[in-house]
Parts: sequence; C-alpha cells; structure tokens
Amino acid sequence: METCDVLIVGGGPAGSTCAWKLRQAGMDVVIMDKKAFPRDKTCAGWITPAVVEELQLDTADYARSRVFQPITGFRAGTIGGKVTEAHYDHPVSYGIRRREFDHYLLERSGARLRLGEKLDTIEQSAEGWTINGAIRAPLLIGAGGHFCPIAKRLGGAEGKETVVAAQEIEFELSESQMADCKVSETTPELYFCPDLKGYAWCFRKGGYLNVGLGREDNVRISEHVAAFCDWMKSQGRIPRDTPVQFHGHAYILYGHAPRPLVADAALLIGDAAGLAYPESGEGIRPAIESALIAARVIVDAQGDYSRANLEPYQRRLIARLGKREPAGAASSFLPEKLTRTLAAHLLATHWFVRHVVLDRWFLHTQQRALAL
Repeated sequence: METCDVLIVGGGPAGSTCAWKLRQAGMDVVIMDKKAFPRDKTCAGWITPAVVEELQLDTADYARSRVFQPITGFRAGTIGGKVTEAHYDHPVSYGIRRREFDHYLLERSGARLRLGEKLDTIEQSAEGWTINGAIRAPLLIGAGGHFCPIAKRLGGAEGKETVVAAQEIEFELSESQMADCKVSETTPELYFCPDLKGYAWCFRKGGYLNVGLGREDNVRISEHVAAFCDWMKSQGRIPRDTPVQFHGHAYILYGHAPRPLVADAALLIGDAAGLAYPESGEGIRPAIESALIAARVIVDAQGDYSRANLEPYQRRLIARLGKREPAGAASSFLPEKLTRTLAAHLLATHWFVRHVVLDRWFLHTQQRALAL
C-alpha cells in the first residue's frame, strides 16, 4: 500500500498550487488526475498580475516557450449592440493557454503524480482515506473541478446548484485566418447577452484564437453560440472559417454552491468548491487563492485534520470572497424589456465598462494579491 501525507484529487491550478505550498512545508503529497498532462482544458485563459504575484511566477522563464500574452485593453458591449473600448497604459492581465499553464504548475509542484488514473473507490477508516485500494492518506483534498468525486462524497447538492454552461473553442490560426481576424492580441473582446444571463468572448493569444460563450442556463446554448459566431463573422471580427465544433464545460458561481467546504480529514478547493466569481465566471484566481489558504490551514493543523482544525479554511475563504449568499442578478427582478434597455445603455458607457465591468468584475483591481 502506497502512503502519503496528503492526497489531492485533481491536477489543475488549485490542486498543483496547494501541493506546491505543502511541499515547501516538507509534506509528502500525491496528486491524482484521470487525465494525462499536458491536456487540453476548456477555458478562455487569462491571469491577472495578482495571480502572477500569488504564484511567484517567473514570467521570463514561463514565456520562454509558452504563450504569455500581455493584455492592455478590452472591447466590451452587448451582442448585436454598441461596442466600447477601454485601454490601459500597462498590462492588466496575461493570456495563457491552459494546456501549457496547468502542465507548468503541475510539474513545478514537486508532488508525486498519478496521472491518467481514474478514481474508482473511496474508503475511510481510522487509518485515513484509501483510494482505489492502492494509496492511503490521512487527508484528502478535492480539486477535480465541477464534477469532482470528492465533492460528491462530501455531499454536494447535486441538482440544486445554479450551473453555468459554457461552450468554447481554441485553435491555431492559419495565415489566411490571421488575415481574416480583427481581434487584437492585446485587446480581448467581451459581449454580454442582452438578457444579462451570460456573455461571450473572443481572445487572441499570439497565433491562437479562443472563442466562447457561457450562460446561467443550458437552454439552447449551442444556438446562442452559433448566433454569436455568425454575428462576429458578419462584423469581420473572427475568421469566416472558424471551426464550429465547440467543447462544453460547466462550473458553479460563488454563492450559488451549497457544497460543504470542509469535513473530517477532507476539504474542497477551486472549482470543486464552486468558487468562480459571480460577475465574470472567472475561476483561476479564486482557485489559486483557495489553494493557498487551504495549504496554510493544513500546515497549521500539524497532522490533526479534524473538521474543527480545518474549519479556519472555510472562515478565511469567506473572509476573502464574501458570504456565500446568492446575489440576485439584474435579470431576476427586472422586467425583461427594462433589463435589455439598461444593459444596452450601461454597456455603451465608457465609464461603466472601464470601472465596473473591467476593473471590478473581471480584473478585481480593488483587491490586492493574497498575502500569506
């Protein structure tokens, strides 16, 4: 029987960051993931300077052989409506490819890896957790995304969660497609649905283009995606031969997830805990921060992983992200016609786009990097 101090299920940014910090504290950590890395991951893919700081990322080393695209502006508006541009005199974010980013963090973590291995069985006893009858650990961390089996084990309220459904594609541009693409490398484009129940994006990262759309429902999501792409092609923003085979994924917005965060000898981090920002759906920064907070609590627990000793993780996470109470979207209490009118008006206003949509909702410039 293989043993370790901590077993993390899920090798994405949350799992690898938590392992990285635990390894720095001298703990023996194993990461298990059903996928082999590097692997493709559906995600628009950008990180803010706060994430760079929190990860202590060596940007020169990272950018040497990977996409690290500085972002200095955004185009934003409503689908089919007026578009506003906002520009900055410094990079406010960086475009990354999740295939590269996740693999880099996983290799840097220093953890022992069990990749391409699906979690089949979970047993708990006085000796700890036993996974697949092959590996035992006193502490189990769920970092396996929305469908994380550890979240299910801890009692996630399946069927009662407000899930965001998204579809997107990322592909390498040919020379002809580059000439047919007006999306700037430094200026991603964001377009809200008229009913405010979601938004679409186009983001060019060097020679790659990422296009997608996410909504707070999964009703006719493919139709929304197709209509958005048709509109963008008609505007000459994306290539006319942009692929149509989009990939889907789901996640939970923070405050919409009744999942327990801690239990005896177990806790959830990242998308497994349902931590995506409610305004933007962005999940990388809250995933990283949840991992850093969890690692600190685990080290302080000194081997006693009772629920009481892990509870500070939940308190500190709530202090960072706010109370886990669903915030009513404008679309939930305003008449649809008024919602559409307000959305079109506000998203055509430079001040609102710059200071609310971008600075607060997407970049979170009001919140400094987490210091631990």
